[in-house]
Amino acid sequence: MRLLLVEDDNKIVSFIMGGMKAAGFAVDHAADGEKGLTLALTEPYDAAILDIMLPKMDGLTVLDELRRNKRSLPVLILSAKRSVDDRVKGLQSGGDDYLTKPFAFTELLARIQSLIRRASGQTEPTRLSVGDLQLYLLSREVRRGDIIINLQPLEFSLLEYLMRNAGRVVSKTMIMEHVWDYNFDPQTNVVEVRLCRLREKIDKGFRERLIHTVRGVGYVIREN
Repeated sequence: MRLLLVEDDNKIVSFIMGGMKAAGFAVDHAADGEKGLTLALTEPYDAAILDIMLPKMDGLTVLDELRRNKRSLPVLILSAKRSVDDRVKGLQSGGDDYLTKPFAFTELLARIQSLIRRASGQTEPTRLSVGDLQLYLLSREVRRGDIIINLQPLEFSLLEYLMRNAGRVVSKTMIMEHVWDYNFDPQTNVVEVRLCRLREKIDKGFRERLIHTVRGVGYVIREN
């Protein structure tokens, strides 16, 4: 999942980015409203966290521009303004949810996950499976048959993305857009390297391979 964070408070940025990355999100950051709007209009995000008081362009103006350009990106407004009128104004401007500062990270994460579920029109699963491979989203545990497979956070995110698209070929670009942030250099071979390591853990020693390369197109996870 790829998230846009538009916030100018460095302490809050560090707090949110650290937590979201640990939860398996790729996070892009903009420190002002103009950059945030540009990213929101040009990059594929699953959701955005948007502060109200921003340099160059305030959050409500960013929201107005997003909706004027017919962007349905789910947006969580993050603000120190606590009054009912402020919350109503934020939601009427096109925000999908409103969270006041200070906040607990667990609540922020739960609200973002809820927005993404609502936007997709699907009930969020707690378990993904392909053949005898099981990925548990809440406990972040991976098993193949009775064997527990230990994955690093980025490997877990990569496997989650493949499993959410099980049977569908995903390109290197698609993987980069949802697992890495926009600063990622597309000329490097980090995707290939990570997939090779993931294959070692997921497929090595098992009778059936699940992760396949479709030459010239991308990668897919499926049963043979």
